[in-house]
Amino acid sequence: MGARNREPLGCSQGVVLKMGVGLVAAVVEPLQLPCLQLRKLNSANVKIFSFSDLRIATRNFRPDSVLGEGGFGSVYKGWIDENTLSACKPGTGIAVAVKRLNQESLQGHREWLAEVNYLGQFCHPNLVKLFGYCLEDEHRLLVYEFMPRGSLENHLFRRGSHFQPLSWNLRMKVALGAAKGLAYLHSSEAKVIYRDFKTSNILLDTDYSAKLSDFGLAKDGPVGEKSHVSTRVMGTYGYAAPEYLSTGHLTAKSDVYSFGVVLLEMMSGRRAIDKNRPQGEHNLVEWARPYLTHKRKIFRVLDTRLEGQYSHVGAQTVATLALECLSYEAKMRPSMEAVVTILEELQESSHVDRKPAAERRQESTTGTGKKAPTANASKNSGKPRRKSLGETREKIGPNPTALVRSH
Repeated sequence: MGARNREPLGCSQGVVLKMGVGLVAAVVEPLQLPCLQLRKLNSANVKIFSFSDLRIATRNFRPDSVLGEGGFGSVYKGWIDENTLSACKPGTGIAVAVKRLNQESLQGHREWLAEVNYLGQFCHPNLVKLFGYCLEDEHRLLVYEFMPRGSLENHLFRRGSHFQPLSWNLRMKVALGAAKGLAYLHSSEAKVIYRDFKTSNILLDTDYSAKLSDFGLAKDGPVGEKSHVSTRVMGTYGYAAPEYLSTGHLTAKSDVYSFGVVLLEMMSGRRAIDKNRPQGEHNLVEWARPYLTHKRKIFRVLDTRLEGQYSHVGAQTVATLALECLSYEAKMRPSMEAVVTILEELQESSHVDRKPAAERRQESTTGTGKKAPTANASKNSGKPRRKSLGETREKIGPNPTALVRSH
């Protein structure tokens, strides 16, 4: 659940902070704590934990309880009572993930606050549940539901017996769940731009249901007649939309572009940025884009470990959808609601494909069979106009690198 270290893009000024083993340039504003306040939260949904409770829950933050680490700090596995949410002995009650803010992180408090404010007010099956938080002296902690299968990033890119390649159907299930999470955030009910959609922020439960985590970069969407939110450029290299990189104008369509990148990662089994690849293949989107426009060439992009698991029509549908999400022109990208519809139809058609041949023939003669969905079903979608990004093209940094986190 921890965020990666982030690096600025196109910033005119900054200071150098030492984070981990490298140097990361970051824009840092003075931390004005009086201006950073918690929104009014529903106390029935969010519990305020004491630091001593969380020490008990995590066995005093023992190293063997660490689930992951990032720019924010470390995430520990802990245990709380299912009914009272009070700390309990390891192995009893329910498992939780406790994220502890690194006290040296100047930007960390802003991100901690954003997480509490957003996850504290939202409740959706495709967003990680926030049980509560701790704000005591210098301590800043967050308590989430525990996601036993970890991140999508691990399942796609890590090798080893513990991480077997996800099947095509599971990848499409994860894509649909993540799309539903983004669609909810973009809805009139939430009106939030996620801004950091990537594989490491998509967590999986036991059934491989996807849930979005890490809301440290989330922003309220534009209000009234405004078309965008102006911000410093922040996020992760390889996922940020070109118009956001060049102008700092943030819209919901910026998230749609990031979704297209992740969908392409799921199709290919390749990282968005990978300098270990041959020259010309470092940037996944730029390498794959020409193949996605040709039906006979899209299979050069598909993960070879998935061979035989998908239909040609299904693969073409996903490729077309990814291409539309990755359009250079934001207005040509589909809405996340339209993306959900397309992926739902694709999932339904895959169920039909798995039926016995005799049953499929019977349905076709009675007219009940369903055609495979196409990405053109979206009213807001369209084929991207091919043109050079020019100065909007992101610089490729070390693998992996990221943009600065700052509000």
